[in-house]
Amino acid sequence: MATWTWFDGKWHEGSPRVIAPADHAMWMSSVVFDGARRFEGVAPDLDAHCARVINSAKVMGLEPKLAAKDIEALAREGFSRFPGEAALYIKPMFWASEGFIAPDPASTQFALMLIETPMPAFKGFSAMLSGFRRPGREMAPTSAKAACLYPNSARAIAEAQRAGFDNCVMLDGCGNVAEFATANIFIASGGVLHTPAPNGAFLNGITKQRVMALLRAAGVEIIERGLTWEEVMAADEIFATGNFAKVMPCIRIGERKLPIGPLARKARALYMDFAHGRAQIP
Repeated sequence: MATWTWFDGKWHEGSPRVIAPADHAMWMSSVVFDGARRFEGVAPDLDAHCARVINSAKVMGLEPKLAAKDIEALAREGFSRFPGEAALYIKPMFWASEGFIAPDPASTQFALMLIETPMPAFKGFSAMLSGFRRPGREMAPTSAKAACLYPNSARAIAEAQRAGFDNCVMLDGCGNVAEFATANIFIASGGVLHTPAPNGAFLNGITKQRVMALLRAAGVEIIERGLTWEEVMAADEIFATGNFAKVMPCIRIGERKLPIGPLARKARALYMDFAHGRAQIP
């Protein structure tokens, strides 16, 4: 994959070595990142993703030395290093190079990676119930998009893939549905959408918030509340929202097959209209 990285004041082709074995980030995981997308010549909500990585850094005790507008400007500058309307994954990162247990805020480093990555086709995925759970806000820095949270997702995904699934639904510490291992979850029942209310166990995703605003503006009822696994299994349709694929239907939950439903299709169409400036921002 074609990659360009901004680090230490200049662009580097590929993935330069930026962390040393003694760096705090290497052994204490003081790394935060975010993910945005450019596709078909547009980069929807890039500003929001740049703002979120700043917030994540502060949650982790880091001291970001760039403003969100500076990160966005760098990303847009980097677009020109790729051909045409290449689909990109945009990954700004902060980490600490010094500190013992707690990071030294003054040692905060920054890098921005632009990676050529195709958008997944709107064809759906399979999911099961994971045996692993999301930690609560008292247990982990769940209000940050922190790298230290992702090994838990990785083992959940590995478990699902060993069982023949693409993804999995993860519960929170109370046994309610939190999200998929890699994206937020919506279920539809009787034409009404339901999605877990933010409770500190998962990020209230930027794409999730955008899709909810678009759907509500289009007259779709959405209820944010606690969801059970039994409700997920009984749903008329299920779909995920997240930066990587935006809107993606779940077409098999456990051993139950599901269609790509009308609300998933509507959410996808509304999002694409928004991304391309064909719809008013709600």
